Amino acid sequence: MDAVTPLNVAVVGMSYWGPNLARNFDRLEGSNLRWACDLDEGLLDQHRSGFPRTKFTTDLAEVLADPETDAVVIATPVPTHARLALQVIEAGKHVFVEKPLALTTADARAVAEAADAKGITCMVDHLLVLHPAVTKVKELVDSGHLGDVHYLYGNRLNLGIVRQDENALWSLGPHDISVMLHLVGQRAVEVSATGASYLQPGVEDVVFGHIKFESGVTGHLHLSWLDPHKMRRMTVIGSERMVVFDDMESERKITVYDKGPVPRTGEYGEYIQVRSGDIFSPKINGAEPLKLVCQHFLDCIRSGDAPIADAWAGLATVEVLEAMDKSLAENGRPITLEGAPA
Repeated sequence: MDAVTPLNVAVVGMSYWGPNLARNFDRLEGSNLRWACDLDEGLLDQHRSGFPRTKFTTDLAEVLADPETDAVVIATPVPTHARLALQVIEAGKHVFVEKPLALTTADARAVAEAADAKGITCMVDHLLVLHPAVTKVKELVDSGHLGDVHYLYGNRLNLGIVRQDENALWSLGPHDISVMLHLVGQRAVEVSATGASYLQPGVEDVVFGHIKFESGVTGHLHLSWLDPHKMRRMTVIGSERMVVFDDMESERKITVYDKGPVPRTGEYGEYIQVRSGDIFSPKINGAEPLKLVCQHFLDCIRSGDAPIADAWAGLATVEVLEAMDKSLAENGRPITLEGAPA
């Protein structure tokens, strides 16, 4: 496909997040927002003036039948993600799916396998994986600058929107789980989760999750929409240094701490010595993460390369979510993921 020819994109689902995606694909160079689709005609009417070059329809079949449509963005309710993604793939269109990719591991795997079989670019909107700050943290991890990674933990808290159709795990968890999988670069082998429902019976407002990776690295999640603090933070603890990504900071998104234990050289009493060196904050690109995600999708369509957050990465996140949900229902019982070594 000619790199200078605009790719024609359709956005399906124009409610909460869809308009943000539509805005980016409408404005990005090399992209043309050809279609906006939603079952609600009134909702479409609200956006017509904002996208004067775009066609509007309530019929997904019309979008998929259009030979000029190159890619379809799915921003519909989560239970529809896998079904609609499979329809798009069957029609031969590239597909971008809001997170999570599906509600079950089986459905997520079906999408990933179908995309591979058809040679379709399938990307999941794991927004934070392409956040410039997370990209920098990944560089620090992969370069060995932190030493051996021991553990990491995420805090995603707010006194915010209380959902009735999903718990804090499914609402907030995809962000931090996808980042942890990306940073560690390994599959999860065991998870557990506990939580509590204070506002609505059976819908956990707060969830504490635990992930064990193949190498023994562990991850911890604190997720809640019932908390006085608004927090979006990820901390990675290494043997040499430690790093904090704080998305609530306007300037200092990343802080690296040159702290760690001093290796024993012999008997030195009963205490382990620690050192405390410099603290610094690398400069981070201020580009809008969603714009970067949308551009990455377009670039991968053109190059044929797999997106960083491809369908298989989406599957890995759904595996953890589904297993944690099972653990929640079983009072925190550890769940071994399928395919993990015994």
